[in-house]
Amino acid sequence: MGAADLTFGAWHKSSHSGANSDCVEVAHSRAVVGIRDSKSPDTGTLTVPRATWAAFLAGLRP
Repeated sequence: MGAADLTFGAWHKSSHSGANSDCVEVAHSRAVVGIRDSKSPDTGTLTVPRATWAAFLAGLRP
């Protein structure tokens, strides 16, 4: 995976998090989705393939 694949766009919090700061943020790159803790964004990022993220979201829908 090249450096360009890990260049993330804007980070977004869930609309369900409201004013609560205890949530995760996600950002998309060309190849992966980045996931990080909104309270500690500098402590690390979990990355998963875009297809894995799509499958995860599909599993959440009724």
